[in-house]
Amino acid sequence: MEPGGYAWWYVDGVSHDGRHALTLIAFVGSVFSPYYAWSGRRDPLDHCALNVALYGPGGRWAMTERRREAVRRSRDVFVIGPSSLAWSGGALTFRIEEVAAPLPSRIRGQVVIRPEAVNTRGFVLDRRGRHVWRPIAPRAAVEVRLDSPALSWSGSAYLDCNAGREPLEEGFTRWTWARAALRRDAAVLYDVVERDGGRHGLALRFRPDGSIDPVEPPPVRRLPTTRWLMPQETRSDGAARVTRRCEDAPFYARSQVAASLLGEEAIMMHETLSLDRFRSPVVKAMLPFRMPRALGRGPSFAEI
Repeated sequence: MEPGGYAWWYVDGVSHDGRHALTLIAFVGSVFSPYYAWSGRRDPLDHCALNVALYGPGGRWAMTERRREAVRRSRDVFVIGPSSLAWSGGALTFRIEEVAAPLPSRIRGQVVIRPEAVNTRGFVLDRRGRHVWRPIAPRAAVEVRLDSPALSWSGSAYLDCNAGREPLEEGFTRWTWARAALRRDAAVLYDVVERDGGRHGLALRFRPDGSIDPVEPPPVRRLPTTRWLMPQETRSDGAARVTRRCEDAPFYARSQVAASLLGEEAIMMHETLSLDRFRSPVVKAMLPFRMPRALGRGPSFAEI
């Protein structure tokens, strides 16, 4: 990966009863890392992290950045310090060993993602072709088995990946993304504003057989501003409302949103990202309180 580049693999899941939700994001060249920015983004592999966010009872949040000595990547395995993710038998397994921030507490256990179908097609998000998104599994099942906190649940999930050849904030000023599991299909909505003012959007239906159909984007609906006074909107055939606020940061918000898509009522996982806000030196100075960087050398993988 070239200097300034990044990649991440993103999972979100919601329990069948709706009480629990999570997101897992494995980063190379962590796009929101102040350390990567301050380093001049010379070495993406020296700035890797696994972000673990648990919502609902037992909620915790962790994102410790690891140096390249603590990272190992192959075709099917990605080791980030004491945690890892690996493909085996058609399932993606996260083995998690992290410490929450800002109040230290353990997050330890296993999360397994089982895709209903795997998509190999990627979509370019900008006109210069420097940022690509691939929805790997728009529909999947999730099994959560954690020892700390003591959580055990199953539900529906989603898996995708993003990669780019320049910092995210150089390509975009903001974006809105949402995904929803429908009765049989899945839907994903992307709206981006590029740094030069250009706009680009995707509205896609994913069929159980893996086929993908572009659809007419629903109308834009306003959502309440966040605690940090960040404007939000989404697309929905009818009225939309926030049912759970998962993340509320100065430049980023993740929510569950009740909306109407393709003739169905659905609960979407929704995110709003302001890269103009992220560029602020003040915001970057706040991030180490939630995103520590591990010091010293990592383990020797030659001995494993």
